[in-house]
Amino acid sequence: MQWFLAKLVYRIICGDGDHRAQFDEQLRLIYADDELLAFNKAQLIGEREQDLFHNQQDRPVQWKFINVTELHKLEQLTDGAEVYSRIREEDDGEDYQHLVHVKAGYLSAHCTEQFIQSL
Repeated sequence: MQWFLAKLVYRIICGDGDHRAQFDEQLRLIYADDELLAFNKAQLIGEREQDLFHNQQDRPVQWKFINVTELHKLEQLTDGAEVYSRIREEDDGEDYQHLVHVKAGYLSAHCTEQFIQSL
């Protein structure tokens, strides 16, 4: 058995879908004998975890599985190993860097809060 990293893509459809297209890209760990089984398993997970619910405005929200777009065999699970990388191009680099720092600050505060609550 081997570990794989799969990217599953879902489309998020709110109401009648008359809005800018939204997609959720999820990275999932898959444990399988080979690449084909990992791909098939990732597709089954994607289909099984589709969802349809009503939001606070009682409008339907659908998470529709599209497909598996990437599959990477993880050669070795080691501390600090890179498992995913994506290069982004942004119109305003300073705004993006600021957003990264804001998200990191939130994450740091959340982790600290969880740690304190566990004491």
